[in-house]
Amino acid sequence: MFAVLKTGGKQYKVQSGDVLRIEKLAADAGETVQFNDVLMVGGDNTVIGAPFVDGAAVQAEVLDLIKDEKKITFVKRRRKHSSQRTRGHRQQLTVVRITDILTAGADATGVKAALGARSVAAPATASAAPAAAATAGADDLKKLSGVGPALEKKLLEAGITTFAQIAAWTEADIAEMDEKLSFKGRIQREGWVEQAKELAN
Repeated sequence: MFAVLKTGGKQYKVQSGDVLRIEKLAADAGETVQFNDVLMVGGDNTVIGAPFVDGAAVQAEVLDLIKDEKKITFVKRRRKHSSQRTRGHRQQLTVVRITDILTAGADATGVKAALGARSVAAPATASAAPAAAATAGADDLKKLSGVGPALEKKLLEAGITTFAQIAAWTEADIAEMDEKLSFKGRIQREGWVEQAKELAN
């Protein structure tokens, strides 16, 4: 029996006992994971999904977390005063051994689903919730000279939401924000504190 599964944007034809190197999963070595995106199950009775086969799954044991060989990218612009850039990248991979192919009952196994490392976005959404809550009662910081949407987002992420906060900045606060937000001298140059005092009233 074989199955065709989809993970990390790629499709793999697998049989029990096969060892695969796939894109990194959110799982540690020794864990058992289950691939629920099965496109086809073949054998005595071949079933083709539309797009996935209902109730089918492939279970695998995570053997190791590794890095692929380094890939080098080189870019050169062949003009006078041109530039060139060399970058290396090592893709993170998970090595798994296929242990079982299920044709039905995948929902009731209780085995952890095989999710890509990027798919696990729970912490990101959790941190986004307080940020959204913070912007609910915030002033429109874009009224300050030189503040656009990108800079406003940086200020909100730094916890600056109102004109009153900016109006109360000391020299030390200004130096700290210059350093934190990487725009040296702009606060004093644009006169944010004076503007904020007027806008806060």
